[in-house]
Amino acid sequence: MSETTPTAVDVLLDAFGRIPDLLHDVVDGIDPGLLLRQPEIDGVRNNSIGWIVWHIGRMEDAQVADLAGSAEVHASGGWGERLGVPYPASTHGYGMSADDVSRFSVASADLLTAYYDAVHARTVEVVRGLDGSELSRIVDERWDPPVTALVRLVSVADDAAQHAGQAAYVKGLLGA
Repeated sequence: MSETTPTAVDVLLDAFGRIPDLLHDVVDGIDPGLLLRQPEIDGVRNNSIGWIVWHIGRMEDAQVADLAGSAEVHASGGWGERLGVPYPASTHGYGMSADDVSRFSVASADLLTAYYDAVHARTVEVVRGLDGSELSRIVDERWDPPVTALVRLVSVADDAAQHAGQAAYVKGLLGA
């Protein structure tokens, strides 16, 4: 029996493949009120589960589309209108205040996870199509050292996993 050494693409697919289950574990069957509730800790309102999951999808969608040179799933699939999120289509959640987050609403938890599932499917499609030379391509020269496609994808997977953990923590905090 011979074993093959996993490639960078294999590792990326494994990392991204873990995110949907994490999000579904948090969101599936959740009470709609808990989805939008911002827990307050020491007088500070924090991000709601729904907002965190939406942000994961928007962040991954935008980063992968930029890397692939294609349209975001959000735009091409009409997700902005379907989700009913109160922000402009270009919004990803970066730098939002607690007041901005408190305006978050979504048509349903099922649509929220369906959007992420569509983003995930696009991410898998893009990652599967990459080879070594594409993974080495510089995608952002604003950093020192410049960011390669591989480093960007690792960052996106890491960010998504961290935010999924935050959503699970908030769910536990709210007693769900």
